[in-house]
Amino acid sequence: MTTTAPPAPAVVVDQRPGQLGTGSAAALVLASCVSLQFGAALATELFPVMGSWATAGFRLALAAVVLCLVVRPRVLSWNKQQWKAVIAFGFALALMNGFFYAAIARIPLGTAVAIEFLGPLLLAAVLSRSARDLVWVGLAISGMALLGVESVLGLDSLDPLGVAFALIAGAFWALYVLTSAKVGQLVPGTGGLAMALVVAALLLMPVSAGHVTTVVSDPHLLLLALGTAILASLLPYSFELAAVRSLPKPVFGILLSMEPVVASIAGWVLLSQAAGPLRIVAVTLVVAASIGSTVSARRQRR
Repeated sequence: MTTTAPPAPAVVVDQRPGQLGTGSAAALVLASCVSLQFGAALATELFPVMGSWATAGFRLALAAVVLCLVVRPRVLSWNKQQWKAVIAFGFALALMNGFFYAAIARIPLGTAVAIEFLGPLLLAAVLSRSARDLVWVGLAISGMALLGVESVLGLDSLDPLGVAFALIAGAFWALYVLTSAKVGQLVPGTGGLAMALVVAALLLMPVSAGHVTTVVSDPHLLLLALGTAILASLLPYSFELAAVRSLPKPVFGILLSMEPVVASIAGWVLLSQAAGPLRIVAVTLVVAASIGSTVSARRQRR
């Protein structure tokens, strides 16, 4: 006599509608890293004309317009809690981007991201409840340290103000991780992201509004601004919002360790920033941390 076995627990993962598998969510984070850092490298072409803060504001405004037209968020149905989460998300987006662009206007892209990444790394360490997660955090921090050392050794000095801006951007990056997760829980779809971009654009409007005519009247500048908005806002934030719904916050923070790696590659390809042996070792450490955290997350969910 044979009986039908019930489904194995490892197959039926606790996955609510709208959630992705761990592997798919991790792939989205990686795609976000690539898009964001190549977009940041592209944005530096606008700095001589607009300045760093105005570039960040104009980029966020373009992304907000495009995403709102596509998504058409149903804001009238949102409650007070949802609006608070969206506004906090927009606040984090505005200052994270503004200070980061101010940093890469003064110090190399790879160095700025390595310094900025201290924010989400420390957040991951604080939120972690597993000794294994702390190992991955430590491995990623080692990679960040080597990236920073390699960048410093390649320069006579680093602009102190640029370093300070990167550290401040890192603090708001940690806030971004928390607020994006909150919006992902409370607001379905990408409507929350669309309105958060509107909030961020409004916050930076005082520094960006004066450059609108200059950019719109020059097809080359407009194309650069649109490319930056798509690569550095629309794609990465949409990908990360989808991923953060399916990954624990500590794991999401560790997976973002790919950011300095991709930033170093983008700096080398687009900004002629060479990669030395220390950077290759750092890449290996960071990739190992990312893979390890992904495997741990899949085992925990099963």
